[in-house]
Amino acid sequence: MALRLLDVRDRTRHELEQALAKKQVPDHAAAEALDRLTEVGLIDDRRFADAWFEAQQRRQRSTRALRHELRTKGVHDELVDQAAAAADDGADLQAAQALVAKRLPSLQRLDHQARYRRLAGQLARRGFGPGVISTVLRDLPRAGDDSPDPDPFAT
Repeated sequence: MALRLLDVRDRTRHELEQALAKKQVPDHAAAEALDRLTEVGLIDDRRFADAWFEAQQRRQRSTRALRHELRTKGVHDELVDQAAAAADDGADLQAAQALVAKRLPSLQRLDHQARYRRLAGQLARRGFGPGVISTVLRDLPRAGDDSPDPDPFAT
């Protein structure tokens, strides 16, 4: 059963433990099977965490959101910290810019403030902090104007 789940996508040991418990596999049998899969390298939470962060750009999620996702999947904090440290420092900014570039064409019919609010909300829901949101949206052009807008969050 664990092999079938791993055939679909990589999973953490915790995810597999939960799936086996849900199917009422005895704890000792599940632990033995998972230990063997770990021993042969089919279960590797470190590799899983690294791959999760590598996919950040494609998924357009913030580092903070990715950390949370990994913790809910049962990856230990130490492994999450190591994977986050290995990620590119500018990855959050690049991911936020990619999301804005993807969403902006569909928002062109809206006025500038509505576009700004919607994009800021989308970025916030993806886990980006106010600093990243402000930086990315600072250069958001106004309708019919190619000049950047002053940052409304600036004090």
